[in-house]
Amino acid sequence: MSQIYSCCKSFNFIKFALLLTFLYLNKNGLVYADERIIIPVNNTAMVSIDGQFSQAEWQGAAEVILDNVVQPFDNISAPVATTVYSFASDDTLYVAFIAFDDQPEAVRASYRDRDQIWGDDLVGIKLDTFNDARLAYQFFINPFGIQSDGIQNEMTGNESDSWDAIWESKGQITDNGYVVEVAIPLRIMNFDDRPGEKEWGIEFVRFFPRDNVYRITHLQYDRDNSCNLCQMGRAIGFDNATQGQNLAIVPTMVAGKSRERDIELGESDWVDETNQALSLDVKWGITPEISLQATLNPDFSQVESDAGQLSVNNTFALFFPERRPFFVENADYFTTNLNLVYTRNINAPDYGVKLTGRIGGHSLGMFFADDASTSFLIPGNLNSSVATLAQISQNFTARYRYDMDAQLSIGSVTTIRESDDYYNYVNGIDVKYKPNESDTIKVQWVHSETQYPHNLYVDLCDNDCTQVNDLSETALRVLNDKPFAGNAMSLQYARDTEHYFLRANHYRNNAGFRADMGFVSRADRYITVLGGGYLWRNDERWFNYMRLSGDWDIHKNSAGELLEKEREIYFRVKGKFNTLIDVGGKIRDRVGVRQFILGEIDGELNTPDWTETLDRNALLSINDKTTLYTEDYMRLILETDPTDSMSVYQFFGQGKQIDFSNDRLGNEYKTETRISYDIGEHIRFNLGYEYQTLEAEGAEVYTAKLLDTRMTYQIDDKQFVRVILSVSDIQRNQNNYRDAVDAEYEDRGLQLLYSYKVNPLTKFFIGYSDAAYRNDNVKKVTANEQSLFMKFSYAWQQ
Repeated sequence: MSQIYSCCKSFNFIKFALLLTFLYLNKNGLVYADERIIIPVNNTAMVSIDGQFSQAEWQGAAEVILDNVVQPFDNISAPVATTVYSFASDDTLYVAFIAFDDQPEAVRASYRDRDQIWGDDLVGIKLDTFNDARLAYQFFINPFGIQSDGIQNEMTGNESDSWDAIWESKGQITDNGYVVEVAIPLRIMNFDDRPGEKEWGIEFVRFFPRDNVYRITHLQYDRDNSCNLCQMGRAIGFDNATQGQNLAIVPTMVAGKSRERDIELGESDWVDETNQALSLDVKWGITPEISLQATLNPDFSQVESDAGQLSVNNTFALFFPERRPFFVENADYFTTNLNLVYTRNINAPDYGVKLTGRIGGHSLGMFFADDASTSFLIPGNLNSSVATLAQISQNFTARYRYDMDAQLSIGSVTTIRESDDYYNYVNGIDVKYKPNESDTIKVQWVHSETQYPHNLYVDLCDNDCTQVNDLSETALRVLNDKPFAGNAMSLQYARDTEHYFLRANHYRNNAGFRADMGFVSRADRYITVLGGGYLWRNDERWFNYMRLSGDWDIHKNSAGELLEKEREIYFRVKGKFNTLIDVGGKIRDRVGVRQFILGEIDGELNTPDWTETLDRNALLSINDKTTLYTEDYMRLILETDPTDSMSVYQFFGQGKQIDFSNDRLGNEYKTETRISYDIGEHIRFNLGYEYQTLEAEGAEVYTAKLLDTRMTYQIDDKQFVRVILSVSDIQRNQNNYRDAVDAEYEDRGLQLLYSYKVNPLTKFFIGYSDAAYRNDNVKKVTANEQSLFMKFSYAWQQ
């Protein structure tokens, strides 16, 4: 029956996809910008990229005036003048920006690491090299010539700065503003290099941060058109543009020494480990549209610690972003509506291979990597856990998408994870359809098949797993000696116009669905969300944007039992000095902790055939095993840039929240502060502080604090020194807990790093890090891990 049901679900999805295709064939069409810029070809020019503009060097270049503000205002005259000059040789695009400013002393510029320049004055170029409104390369530069590059993906709605390329830029502040000169090798981008005139999407941009952050361009934007890349201009030229071999070979040497010790029973001896390794990365443009990456014995150590997160009173696993270069590059090729590819699941591979490319409307991404161990999420409808197997695994992902145009795309995704006695196979199809400029429909259907190792549940029990009340939800979810299957579905509708927006989403993850390559933390959970909002915009008053929004959502399990029902409403105002005020609240009916009761099965666990007598559906039921609570919560968010060197974020929240450790309703208060402060042009200080407390039954339950401080001294545009200190402190009232807990827990992490980057691939790091903690057994903060590391990589390119 389950196979018949699955087939019927697949057939219904295919019918829906065919309906979207029919609607597509009867479309009205999206509106594309028609501004055309002729890019002159000049293979004899001798341009020196030094930030010193010379009319002689740029003679004959195309000239474009940036005179229109599209954010935060709607197509008004620019407050400053900007002139852009551009031409191309057969292998390079040259661009010069003359950014005028009547108050050059007010120009915001600082020395920063690459991709960290937002908040400064900026100029930039966006290029859609296939002119199909699907993807654009972005190149931004501050007045000192420091770079930020990335990719904007119209089909997924994502912008990512994880794409790093080697290109040239220099900038200089002048008496009249500033000048930036840029040289972009064409081979760093994918495009059709057949001889003949080419037409690319193009936009020149200037960001002018003063009382407002003005986005200035040469284009007119229609806010009723949610397709951003459709509104780019057209660059005509590049007749003989070629890519060359586009080959990069990057050997890396890593050396380090680390040590750790067990401090629970006193300060034991340190156990030392020395690490010396060579690795190799290869990037090859097989064709102008297809590229291959390979890594051997990769060093996947991170050179920046994750930002801290408080996990107290949280029943679901925390999400941390991917930072490792092999996985973040071209990550957009693997994006789907559901988060089916979360590469931090792959911890320590010995090798990896990735193939990505686009030919016409077809895009394909594949990667394969092994892993020294196997970690994955065990999802549930009330909580989730991470399981780790001491087994080498093989991991494969493939993503294909066919974009008929900017309106309709159809895709598929496959992920495979296998180890000795475990596997997870996922296959899915998805559709994105834009029937007009304002509406977007996204649909995805996914099927999974999974086999867990025998006795995996023991690792997920609360105690020694001999009684039913030792079981957890995730232990019950893995109690299956036979392969099992499941499905997930996502249906999303969005309407975006200048003055209002609407949302209608439905998600269905049944009890057997697993996406172990991804980050899907919920199973047996069906969710419906309806929401929208109205926007007011103003080009003259102290505010430029107001929004009233809200939504209603309901969560149930497959038996129709209520898990959660929520109503939210928020009011937001944006104004001068990048100021944001956001106030609102929610009322939520939500179930608490599932209670397992002794005597629900005969005998103890781990006896012969005990799983045969176990009714998991009954144990995982909601209505007779949980209590429904009504939570309410109010929040206030304040953001502003009080000076050109400081930005401040402040969050306040208070209300009734479930105390999940003790299954009751409590009163929570939470505050979060983030401050970024620039000291001159070279030093940036970032402070993050979170405070959270919960009270119940007239007494404190816990108080949690998290401090994350980061200071960076950017010596010049290539090198910096950074120190990171993170401290987490949790105090618990043991008299107000039903189970034994530590009264105190504090951990501390410290990292020192020196970095020198010639370019994104040739770089040198040396650093030190340590970790320490204390609890009821360890009375003072004591170091348990220390490491010293060095990394050098050199890029050879052709």
